[in-house]
Amino acid sequence: MRHQKAGRKLNRTASHRKAMFANMAASLIQHEQIITTLPKAKEIRPIVEKLVTLGKRGDLHARRQAISQIRDVTVVAKLFDAIATRYATRNGGYLRIMKAGYRQGDNAAIAVIEFVDRDVDAKGAADKARVAAEADAAEAA
Repeated sequence: MRHQKAGRKLNRTASHRKAMFANMAASLIQHEQIITTLPKAKEIRPIVEKLVTLGKRGDLHARRQAISQIRDVTVVAKLFDAIATRYATRNGGYLRIMKAGYRQGDNAAIAVIEFVDRDVDAKGAADKARVAAEADAAEAA
């Protein structure tokens, strides 16, 4: 029996789950919106909301705690500089989960998880910058 056992296992080992949630949190902070399965979205929400709370604290120890969890310094910089200041007066509830139907291949429930009052230009901005840099490099060559 699983009494008093919180969290979903998602058919993964503990290390795989930890790495997956770190990657999902980094992607969510970078793009401010991701599409994933509903159980994963429900599991990532408290992780990212605690990271935003660390960002609102803003001290060096909180930054180091966030880096140890996300493992990407540039994403943590965005979290502490842009996102934490945006939600400075908000007491929790930074994320929204919206159901988005079912996946074609395996009929899994799909959800969109995004920041409330998100920056709509953040989604795909890294990809646009990468494509522009590749185009500049191709012109120079």
